[in-house]
Amino acid sequence: MKVLVIGSGGREHALAWKLAQSERVQRVYVAPGNGGTASDPQFVTVPLHSPEALADFAQTEKIVLTVVGPEAPLAAGVVDLFRSRGLRIFGPTKAAAELESSKAYAKDFMQRHGIPTARSATFTDAAAAHAYVDAEVGATGAPIVVKADGLAAGKGVVVAMTPDEAHAAITDMLSANTLGVQHNAGGARVVVEEFMQGEEASFIVLCDGGNVVTLATSQDHKRIFEGDTGPNTGGMGAYSPAPVVTPNVHAKAMQEIIWPTVHGMAREGRPFTGFLYAGLMIDGQGQPRTVEFNCRLGDPEAEVILMRLKSDLFELLMHATDGTLDKVELQWDRRIALGVVMAAAGYPAAPRKGDAITALPAGTPELQVFHAGTTLQDGRLHTSGGRVLCVTALGDSVKLAQQRALEGVRQVQFDGAQWRNDIGHRAIKH
Repeated sequence: MKVLVIGSGGREHALAWKLAQSERVQRVYVAPGNGGTASDPQFVTVPLHSPEALADFAQTEKIVLTVVGPEAPLAAGVVDLFRSRGLRIFGPTKAAAELESSKAYAKDFMQRHGIPTARSATFTDAAAAHAYVDAEVGATGAPIVVKADGLAAGKGVVVAMTPDEAHAAITDMLSANTLGVQHNAGGARVVVEEFMQGEEASFIVLCDGGNVVTLATSQDHKRIFEGDTGPNTGGMGAYSPAPVVTPNVHAKAMQEIIWPTVHGMAREGRPFTGFLYAGLMIDGQGQPRTVEFNCRLGDPEAEVILMRLKSDLFELLMHATDGTLDKVELQWDRRIALGVVMAAAGYPAAPRKGDAITALPAGTPELQVFHAGTTLQDGRLHTSGGRVLCVTALGDSVKLAQQRALEGVRQVQFDGAQWRNDIGHRAIKH
């Protein structure tokens, strides 16, 4: 069987790595891939980007299953195109992917279906947004959250600690757009919402339109610096499972968030197939609320979740595309997986590219280095993005997994590398 993974990040490297372990998979193509997939003989990297070129390739090569990693191809309708040609692909349609590509749509959807989330309002007019912030901050005090309505590679959210920060974020998102947000139809919009107190966790499930299978829980670390300080990033590391998702929280998340979303999407004529990712904010009473939805595996959550998955990913995704997820029961490694992201100098504001990566640890059953922002030039690896690598390890405790991952990090060499030594700190405290 031939399989195609669409994307170029750490999540896609991890998906390809896991799919290649299936006895039924003969070859894994990654498009466009990265330096890690290009330098590994078990993958074939193909420099394709457009949905049409990818669909042509899948037809020509007789690809049995295509898996979409990132959000941009989903929002562009790659799933609709593949299906129109009779090709098997795992991911949501363009209409279903609006749960992620439009924060405004997602907020309205949650309101319609009674899904717990933060109180919010959506604006195209800057003056109205500024006035709303003044009224809200006057009533409840900062912090307040400002979100760009559109894809922003995980960086279109500002948790404003002061009114001035909130006003600056509104001005940027509605006019300057330094975040590079892909605006939806109707132009620039912002969602302003109350700040939710609690601990965040990533709750990801597979959907086939009607059935749901839950993946292992995980927790991402968004801030660039240790102690969860500094600007937001696409994610500086993750670990799985997340102790904050107790059995009680898990049950509430399924009953109050996941099932109402799956049933609501079906009722609205947008049945959801693919990875459905609910970012949860869990308060001190164990009540989860929805921070946002993503329509794909998280990154770096994918790396730690797939390290722990013992079941055959290819078989799982075949069931998902057949609509038979009710026949699936997943097997998990009981150990903790923990991934530390190594980012380029200058990340997140202005990441430097082109630094040579001169040393990497060898992969073992307990340690894998997943590539994200790397490229292979003349047989040598170089940095090519903000998040460069995710060094991911298994251990019998969070502390042991953290130590093993950091031992791997210290074997990597490239100029300006930055990482956090405290990934998993919340679980070590628990």
